[in-house]
Amino acid sequence: MNFFKYIKAVGTGPKSNRDLTKEEIKEAIEGILEQKCESEQAAAFLMLLRVKLESDDELKGCLQTFDKYIKRESLPQSVELGYSYDGKSNQPYLFPLYAPILNDFFSRYKDIEPFDIVISGDELQPAKNGVTVKELATAVKLDKRIHFFDRKEYFSELSALTSLRKKLYMRTIFNTVEKLLNPANSKYALTSAFHKPYVEKYNKLFGDSYENLVIIKGSEGAPEVFNDFKYWVKKDENIVEESIKLLDLGIEYNETYEDLALEGMVEIINNPTPELIKIVKLNVAILLFTTKRVDSINKAYEMLNVKDGNFINFFKKLFS
Repeated sequence: MNFFKYIKAVGTGPKSNRDLTKEEIKEAIEGILEQKCESEQAAAFLMLLRVKLESDDELKGCLQTFDKYIKRESLPQSVELGYSYDGKSNQPYLFPLYAPILNDFFSRYKDIEPFDIVISGDELQPAKNGVTVKELATAVKLDKRIHFFDRKEYFSELSALTSLRKKLYMRTIFNTVEKLLNPANSKYALTSAFHKPYVEKYNKLFGDSYENLVIIKGSEGAPEVFNDFKYWVKKDENIVEESIKLLDLGIEYNETYEDLALEGMVEIINNPTPELIKIVKLNVAILLFTTKRVDSINKAYEMLNVKDGNFINFFKKLFS
């Protein structure tokens, strides 16, 4: 294919660069996924496209191209957690701890429809060097309520570009679009954005794919919170910003880590502290809000608090 025309469109210079049409970006991304162009051409295009800054149409066209290749299952009553693929190192992943709390919640509130959790993982992608979702998901036993989808199996074309992306070692259009690939046709989604402009960008990009999309300012680009946080949800045609302070909920979590490795994460998950369990329950409350089971995060957190059980011993027995 004549791939050079796409490189020229985004890499001639500020005066001559232009946004690609949806059809052009689809053809370019298809050429990269099917490796119809040279790897050097693909790398140059991805780098120059990022420097130019991708337009909304270019992002949408990339996602629509992905849809051609993704092998999906059907778990509509589920929430997809949109993690980044560049890993975490400052806090543990929390998703292995969600299921016991949800199972207990649904056993007590039988009028609320249960839902499952969908996570997706792959080998480490640029531009960080943390522990990946895939590493943790394959290192611990996950409850049947949590479904891990290996991208190597459901979207092998993108997974096969890992080596190229590592050589390029910079964020590309793929880092933005891959956060929510919806391998299970989930009705609900939760992801994270650090900069407010990305809240609008994610709503335009992913909003039509879900019945409800919630975006939080999470830890390390993950849909998890460990500190005071903001979150955004679309009401009518407006994006509404809300915030929550942990002290208002009686949470005093102060743990921080540096270069946390897989073994350390597993140890933390197997032996959660009382304050970490409060953090886990807060994150589960966010899921209950995202899936429209409860109409506010604060109310969901209140409902989750169990006064007649010892969750520390419960977790230790569960993961021992």
